[in-house]
Amino acid sequence: MTSDRLAHGKGSEVHGIFQKIAGYYDRMNFVMTLGRHARWCREVAERVAPPAGGQLLDIATGTGVIALAAAQRYPSVTVTGVDFSEEMLTRAMTKSGADAVRWRHADAARLPFEDESFDGVTEGYLLRNVEDLAGVLREQHRVLKPGGRIVILETCPPSGPVKPVVEWGMRIVVPLLGQIVARDRSSYTYLESSTLAFDSPQHVANVLGGLGFHSIGWSKKFFGTNVILWATKSS
Repeated sequence: MTSDRLAHGKGSEVHGIFQKIAGYYDRMNFVMTLGRHARWCREVAERVAPPAGGQLLDIATGTGVIALAAAQRYPSVTVTGVDFSEEMLTRAMTKSGADAVRWRHADAARLPFEDESFDGVTEGYLLRNVEDLAGVLREQHRVLKPGGRIVILETCPPSGPVKPVVEWGMRIVVPLLGQIVARDRSSYTYLESSTLAFDSPQHVANVLGGLGFHSIGWSKKFFGTNVILWATKSS
């Protein structure tokens, strides 16, 4: 990697983890969500609703589940999927329908696109893995056209009466699944801890509002452990 952000600190650690787990990323997402992950990705694609003939950017595209769902749903839209993990992009480009997406290696903190280039922006499980959440969202605001929509799929720290049970499950079950399914407990121990330590949907919404987004909302999924957020850039 040539990005300064990935040369040290959290960026380098996260890059190494996603390079390592690329081969079993889809399988683990299926197991951990009991098959719901693909459905959530389709919902993200549905909610972003770019105009016919428009441009859509999927950031942290990973193995391309959201980007491919968007390309299938909006055949007249140009979909660009970017990720900082070369291994993830390699997996994405081998999937059925991959020719309909423009794949590009890029860092979410420094997107290689002009201001107001895209009619919609989507992302999956990016924000909990960055050092500067506001900076990354500001970069997405920069490349999004006025009136364009951002839709985010993210993990969510549990709350309410189920919080102790969910926290116990995530601390014990997620690393155990990593060991059983992927033979990689350490990577999924990090992913579990980053979920529990991540900001609430309300905090993310507050950041979006401060950047100039409006019509902000969210929907929690799977016992509150995942969330889809959406917002529109002010005209």
